Amino acid sequence: MSASAAVPQAGKLLVKVCGITREADVRLCAELGADLLGFIFHPGSPRNTTPEFPARLKTPGVRKVGLFVRQNPMEALSIMAAGRLDLAQLHGGQTESYCAALASRIGAERIIKVFWPEKAASLEEFQAELDRYAPYCALMLADAGAGGGGHGRAIDGHGAEILAAARFPRPWLLAGGLAPANIEAMLSQFRHSGCGPAGLDINSGVESAPGAKDETLLRQAFAVINAANAQNAAKN
Repeated sequence: MSASAAVPQAGKLLVKVCGITREADVRLCAELGADLLGFIFHPGSPRNTTPEFPARLKTPGVRKVGLFVRQNPMEALSIMAAGRLDLAQLHGGQTESYCAALASRIGAERIIKVFWPEKAASLEEFQAELDRYAPYCALMLADAGAGGGGHGRAIDGHGAEILAAARFPRPWLLAGGLAPANIEAMLSQFRHSGCGPAGLDINSGVESAPGAKDETLLRQAFAVINAANAQNAAKN
């Protein structure tokens, strides 16, 4: 399998399931058609794991993503090697120099960079940030809150307005409290903008407890996503 980021297909949303801690959830996500599986390396998270867990998983056709918050570039590289990870998700507000250093070692095509539209004071500020980081990543991700993750809610307020108006220079994933009940509504706000997300990052909205994915919720979420894909395909 190529170590590069999953390439979005026309009319089909990429799906990343994050916060994986159990092998049974890996098998279910692969069965349902997930493109990316996220493994969190942050001791402060209830979904924290060790490199040994993803290293032993066989996920043909599904790429493994390591989520990094406070590691320096060399620590992130070490975890990626030990965990046999395909991609690095930079979820700690890493600087341009950090991203450039990591990209010089593994290639920008293996980096997902996270952004928080609710944190931005204006659309212009958010757009400038997106444009600055574009050379150092293949995928971007928009999350709720002003930093970190696991907020368990959707992007709202002025953040949602900024997100709807922004022009992402890379394909991007929508995150933030996505669940079967709100995925369609979150996607609908971009339906006529021409710059909607290339995919979705789901986590707490499909869990029975932190790190434990709920089979019913996962199946419901994928059913909603598959319906959206079918709708997009019909339009194309």
